[in-house]
Amino acid sequence: MQNIELMAPAGNFESLQAALDNGADSVYFGVEQLNMRARASINFTLDDLQEIVKRCEAKNVRSYLTLNTIIYDHDLSVVKTLIKKAKEANVTAVIAMDQAVIAVAREHGVEVHISTQINITNIETVKFYSLFADTMVLSRELSLRQVKHITEQIEKEQIKGPSGRLVEIEIFGHGALCMAVSGKCYLSLHSHNSSANRGACKQNCRKKYKVIDQETGFEMELDNEYIMSPKDLCTIDFLDEITDAGVKVLKIEGRGRAPEYVAKVIKCYRDAIDSVKNETYSKDKVISWMQDLEKVYNRGFWSGYYLGQKLGEWSTGSGSHAVQKKVYLGKGTHFYPKAKIGEFKIEAYDITVGDTILITGPTTGAKEMEVVEMMANDEKTNKGTKGDLVTIPMDFRIRPSDKLYKIVENKVEA
Repeated sequence: MQNIELMAPAGNFESLQAALDNGADSVYFGVEQLNMRARASINFTLDDLQEIVKRCEAKNVRSYLTLNTIIYDHDLSVVKTLIKKAKEANVTAVIAMDQAVIAVAREHGVEVHISTQINITNIETVKFYSLFADTMVLSRELSLRQVKHITEQIEKEQIKGPSGRLVEIEIFGHGALCMAVSGKCYLSLHSHNSSANRGACKQNCRKKYKVIDQETGFEMELDNEYIMSPKDLCTIDFLDEITDAGVKVLKIEGRGRAPEYVAKVIKCYRDAIDSVKNETYSKDKVISWMQDLEKVYNRGFWSGYYLGQKLGEWSTGSGSHAVQKKVYLGKGTHFYPKAKIGEFKIEAYDITVGDTILITGPTTGAKEMEVVEMMANDEKTNKGTKGDLVTIPMDFRIRPSDKLYKIVENKVEA
């Protein structure tokens, strides 16, 4: 059984490294402003492309540049420049929805993947886009039965992309969902003149709302005020069914998320995909993975439309439902490679032996560990406080200015 490709989000170098360190097969990222997370993440620059691809190639990981917003005439010169630079940097593929982007990528010999914004829902549309693309993201609203029918028809009819390989089908596997069909929402544009389809969503749907009859003034009673804010998608508990449906690429949503989110989610899905392949996938493992996934940002979980539900499941509050959170402690100052000891300047809260800590940085990624022993100001101790220089044994390198956090319990309102 062939592994599903695990595709990870990268909104900055910390998240990119976290994805690479935790078993991603591919990463997707935006450069400059022409991507669907133009304002939700830091985003990379053109000058970062070489470094991104260098890190990916060192781990045999594919790199995908997202260029999947609506494109206007004044954007075309930027599109051409981005794709030319992507080709020069050896980026694996461009994720696109606009025909102009598809055409420019094909002109430069860059592989194209079709974005979910195209809303592919049937085999004939797959055939059409196979003239231009090797991988296609299906509509988020399809059931697994519909997905399987499409993958079976690709095999039966031998539908191939420009590369000569059978077209590969990608689906969303985990993370934030939009209430709109395949993410095409206009609420933000109407209310703030800030288009979600240009990567500038103001997330109107994540707020509380009341429904009022304008003729009578009668206010309808709602079970949940968050009537447009879906729970996050989670498919780890039926990943075996996704594999059986012939899916080749599983996309993890989250370019606006913190590096520890990327690390935790990618590690869980890496383990799950490998377990399906090795026939060790089990309910007990699913329970353990779910417990880990609940530790990082989430709005609660549901299975999307894959299992046939007609209606969405809505979040019950704003923000994250994660059962853990991070608290800033300080920053890295030095690493002693022979002794394998990291040194940190404590700038905020106390650190004690037994704490679970998180270290993040552009090269370090996101590393989590327990403090087994430490020294403060060259003396062995069980506690370090604000102003102390603390040294901790660790089996990975930290860098100056890496951020140090403590992981603590997060009380979530029901």
